Amino acid sequence: MSNYVFVIDTNKQPQNPVHPAQARLLLNQGQAAVYRRYPFTIILKESKPELEIEQITLKIDPGSKTTGITLVQGNKVIWGAELTHRGQTIKMSLESRCLLRRSRRNRKTRYRQPRFLNRKRLEGWLAPSLQHRVETTLTWVSKLIRFAPIRSIIQELVRFDLQQLENPEISGIEYQQGELQGYEVRQYLLEKWSRKCAYCGVKNTPLEVEHIHPKSQGGTDRISNLTVACHDCNQKKGNQDIQDFLSGKPDLLPRILKQAKQPLKDATAVNSTRWLLFNRLKETGLPVSTSSGGLTKFNRTRLNLPKTHWLDAACVGKVETLKVLTNKPLLILATGRGTRQMCGTDKYGFPTRHRSRIQIHKGFQTGDIVKAVVTKGKKIGFYLGRVLCRASGSFDLVTPHGRVAGISHKYCQSIHKKDGYSYGF
Repeated sequence: MSNYVFVIDTNKQPQNPVHPAQARLLLNQGQAAVYRRYPFTIILKESKPELEIEQITLKIDPGSKTTGITLVQGNKVIWGAELTHRGQTIKMSLESRCLLRRSRRNRKTRYRQPRFLNRKRLEGWLAPSLQHRVETTLTWVSKLIRFAPIRSIIQELVRFDLQQLENPEISGIEYQQGELQGYEVRQYLLEKWSRKCAYCGVKNTPLEVEHIHPKSQGGTDRISNLTVACHDCNQKKGNQDIQDFLSGKPDLLPRILKQAKQPLKDATAVNSTRWLLFNRLKETGLPVSTSSGGLTKFNRTRLNLPKTHWLDAACVGKVETLKVLTNKPLLILATGRGTRQMCGTDKYGFPTRHRSRIQIHKGFQTGDIVKAVVTKGKKIGFYLGRVLCRASGSFDLVTPHGRVAGISHKYCQSIHKKDGYSYGF
């Protein structure tokens, strides 16, 4: 079942989302028109008697690469999305620019005084790749607030602090362990070791927390001494030291020891941005509450839901029961809005081509989502995808089945203007 459809009235005020079948009926009867394709929204043509607006909670599960977003009405999950960020692409682009600028500086202005010590960053500054994660999430929060009657926001943020709210006197080892003991550590290890056995690499099997250096030989419970292993490998290793257990695999031993000491990069990125995102969410004027990652895992396991970003978002906060009314979340990929670079270069920085200042051709812009119904020629058929424009009017369409070249602009009809994202289901 697809996501529920957003509805706005003639004054563009959000109404209760409706089932796709009901939205289709309104469109067929001429009572509504398509207002926006992604997320799919319809606008009513006539004002209707005011109905009671049901409150909707927006739940967010921030991630380093993908953020889960879910709308929950009571105990019903009516809309879900997975927002994939482009932080790594931004990081690589900045590193490439840095190398080119450094090379040019050494060649052209080698005697200029260095300036890397006279720069001052503002308080709360984040790297562009991290700031991007916050801004894209806020962009979609703002969109959803415009199209749905959202009354509160819940963000996965803190660790164990919820139990202190329930029991202000909690302290010591009781606070450190709490009701969710093991869920935080286990979730961390699963992410760190890519959800596969550290010794044999098997996936999609129950994994157990395992001590690299056995406790019987002085090993500790520190995260750097823990890994995940399948039941067979865990039993086979027993209380052996890892040096003895992997004596026949000299290539695997140094990799495990190195990875065990490395921090979880993705978790670090989330920790760097979570408070900024929380403070920015409060600027929306809606009540914002927080939840623990361990509680999310606890809820998902108790409700027997699969591991996905959008269902993780649905399990954020206090959840008794959940009725999932959709199984096709909107997949959102941040693609950027192009580049202002006027001279295309190769990987070494040498110019190879000139870029035109004109971006709109025949009413279309590269990145628009269009549909083309070709009625004659060698490419007769129906095509739907992102368009690549040329001044000649001969466009290319990138469809789910591949790239189609040489489609005339006369057959193209725009259905969604370029907004820096691509969409799928």
